[in-house]
Amino acid sequence: MPWKVVERKIGRAGGVKQRTSRQREWDQKYGDGNWAVGYVVDGAFVLQEDALESIYNRSYEEHFAARPEDLEELIRLAKTLRNPHAEATTGVDLQVPAIMTYLERHGQQLQGTEVVDIGSWKGKASHALSIRLSPLHIKVTGDSKMTLEQFWQEKKCLAVWEDQ
Repeated sequence: MPWKVVERKIGRAGGVKQRTSRQREWDQKYGDGNWAVGYVVDGAFVLQEDALESIYNRSYEEHFAARPEDLEELIRLAKTLRNPHAEATTGVDLQVPAIMTYLERHGQQLQGTEVVDIGSWKGKASHALSIRLSPLHIKVTGDSKMTLEQFWQEKKCLAVWEDQ
């Protein structure tokens, strides 16, 4: 039997304490291993870990295909990447792994000397590129009117496994 969406718009994952607390609540309410976070894509529930590939990574892939100058600048400037928001809040870092996956898949490496933020924290970022590569500005695959961050936060839902 398929997953059944039981809560929509469940919001941000939050820091470690918040995530752990919510997961414990879901374990108590639905049973350990009987729930999952994900997205409804084309009418079907997709597990979040699968959406990382089909939505998150693909959105960065499309961005770099459409804006190769951002990729060139990133490779030229950066020695390492960091997500200042995730570091400050103990939140989940998705954008740095997505970019590193892209580079690896395309046989490319960072060649610069600088730490380049991907995103910002309290209005501060290391480079203008940091903002351009933020999920707040990357368009989500398949919808040029929505950012990746909007999709990832607003479309996230909770589903439970229902046996037939």
